[in-house]
Amino acid sequence: MPQQTEVRLADDVRLHVEVSGPADAEITALLLHGWTLDGRSWHRQLAEIRERFGGRVRVVTYDARGHGRSSCMALRTATLAQLGDDLVAVLDAVAPTGPVVLVGHSMGGMTVMEYAHRHPRHFAARTAGLVFVSTTAEGHTHTAYGLSPRIARLIRLAETAGAGVLARCGAWRPPRALLRALRPSIRWMLFGDRCDPTDIRLVTSAVARASLRSIGGFRASIGTQHRLDTLASLAHLPAAALVGDRDRLTPPPCAESIAAALPATELTVCPGAGHMLMMERPGQVNAAVAGVLHRVLAGAPHPASPA
Repeated sequence: MPQQTEVRLADDVRLHVEVSGPADAEITALLLHGWTLDGRSWHRQLAEIRERFGGRVRVVTYDARGHGRSSCMALRTATLAQLGDDLVAVLDAVAPTGPVVLVGHSMGGMTVMEYAHRHPRHFAARTAGLVFVSTTAEGHTHTAYGLSPRIARLIRLAETAGAGVLARCGAWRPPRALLRALRPSIRWMLFGDRCDPTDIRLVTSAVARASLRSIGGFRASIGTQHRLDTLASLAHLPAAALVGDRDRLTPPPCAESIAAALPATELTVCPGAGHMLMMERPGQVNAAVAGVLHRVLAGAPHPASPA
């Protein structure tokens, strides 16, 4: 069973962290979840990594501030920049030595990019590999929800206005009755052609745990981030990027631009899949994560721990 712990940040936000595997493992794989989700979204990857690599790989997941079992935060800290700083704090607290492979879904992938941008020396000293799942380095540039540009613009305006209202609702959480009513919309937005009922229940449960401040507050930062230049400086790292061709939030052009910035990246486009690839296509996500881990274990240069 994973060991549960807590990391207290400088602003007194408490992050819920789960760790599996020995402290002296050769690699730490740190998996970062997406906006409004929590660490449980990686459950199929956690089981696969443990089975395939045993004690050679230590696995860490945590709930981002305002999400899951982590505490809420001041509205001014609901930014990707802050999430990049939080990632440094988690690494220093629970995996202070040894090489790290960072696996990020959606907002989690953007958090990895922000970490690389804001803390380049720390990143270079620790990071040995990257996996980007259904994410973007270009904000909402390519987000059209699978609709016409005109309708997409209207939806974005409504979404932005609604996010501003939610951001001011503090630590309150979405009413479960409302989320049950919105389940068809959540399913349409996040999943592709097929959706296992247990997956939509897990996603709805995760959204129910997110504070309204985090649901609304992170929207502006996510929409405006641009980190392709940062990615271009990481081209030496083993990397993979995956996207579903039915992804309405981070469609294939998002992954294609990441792969263009990181020419050695293995790009996988999953037919019929939406935004929740860890659940919709666990085999392909597991293969991509395992591929990067194997490349690091097989002799990719291991960074030293930061001084």
